[in-house]
Formats: sequence, C-alpha cells, structure tokens
Amino acid sequence: RGEGDLNALLARFRPDFLMIPPSGAHIDYAGLVGFLENQRGSRPGLNIALDEITTLQTWDKGAIVHYRETQTRPNLPVNVRWSTAVLNQAGEKITWRLLHETALP
Repeated sequence: RGEGDLNALLARFRPDFLMIPPSGAHIDYAGLVGFLENQRGSRPGLNIALDEITTLQTWDKGAIVHYRETQTRPNLPVNVRWSTAVLNQAGEKITWRLLHETALP
C-alpha cells in the first residue's frame, strides 16, 4: 500500500546484503533500496504468507532459515517460492545477510 517507514525496513538489511531472486540476478543492498522504492505501493492487495519454516543451522549471532513463501493478489496467479535466508544478530537487532529464492512451477 505504500505505507510504512522505508528506512525502518531497510535498517533490517545489512550493507553487504545479497539477494538472488528466481531470475538468478544478484541484487545487492543498493539494488534492494531501488527495488523497494520502485515497487512501493505497486501491488495492491498483495498478501505474503510464510509456512514450512525450518531453521537449518544456528550459531552464536546467526542462523540459516528455509521457508515457503506464497504471494497472492486479487485476480492474479499465485506465486510460490522456496527461500533460504542467512540472518545475523547484533545486540537485539536481527538483520538479513542473504536471501536466495527459487520459484515453484
């Protein structure tokens, strides 16, 4: 809906963040900023649901998490993908280091 504080959202991602979407592109932190700015409010009715959440590994100050993400919008096909994320913790703050997504057919 284009609501919310973009800077607060971006604070959840490390400066060395890397995302690999289903297309196989490599999106760094600057690319993520541009993506979020361009996409803001552009998908009315978007709902994202996570399930099949599994913690694959943990260590002091981090974890690797694997989950299924289902995106739905009114009158559009459902978009489902598997995602693996590397998360880091500094104090009470958890940040994203890596997100790798694979689309389901």
